[in-house]
Amino acid sequence: MTDIKTEILQKSTEMFLDLGFKSVTMDDISSEMGMSKKTLYSYFKNKEELITEVTLAISNTICGGIDNICSTSTNPIEELYDIKKMVLTSLKGDKSSPIHQLQRYYPRVHQKVTAIQFEYMKECVNKNLEIGIEQGLYRDNLDKDFVSRIYYVGLQGIKDLHLFPNTQFPVQKLHDHYLEYHLRGIVTPAGRKILNLITNTNHD
Repeated sequence: MTDIKTEILQKSTEMFLDLGFKSVTMDDISSEMGMSKKTLYSYFKNKEELITEVTLAISNTICGGIDNICSTSTNPIEELYDIKKMVLTSLKGDKSSPIHQLQRYYPRVHQKVTAIQFEYMKECVNKNLEIGIEQGLYRDNLDKDFVSRIYYVGLQGIKDLHLFPNTQFPVQKLHDHYLEYHLRGIVTPAGRKILNLITNTNHD
């Protein structure tokens, strides 16, 4: 990849996450980059191609960050909180507008990235569950495949602005509540003690 193409991807990623995939035009990007549209189109034949590369790059970066966390983590409960923090930071708070614009206006790209994310997340959560069960922090009678799938479905569901409007459910708190909700359904008493320390609660 040329340096210029890398710079275009980096700047486009920043603009898309800040303003939305539909809102940012190729004119906006070329203007921000200080280049002609002709030059921009010499690297990306159209906006959908650019968005595809941007979203795949974001996905790869996040998966790499998750892999790093998992390779050094010793506690599966803390691991999930570390992953949540890293993902929200990477997505600049996981603003809902860009995600919804991607889904509405670029469904083929959204479907492609979602399929990749699902397979990766399913494997990641399954490993987390296996370690938690081995350590006695998660219940040993869990259906791992069901839990990993329902966890992924929930993560997608809380991004629905009609169900969880930002004014009522700030993104950071929403993800915290969802993660605690997920964990309280699968932890053992030993795991609950760790979870209570993390969430600063006194639930029995």
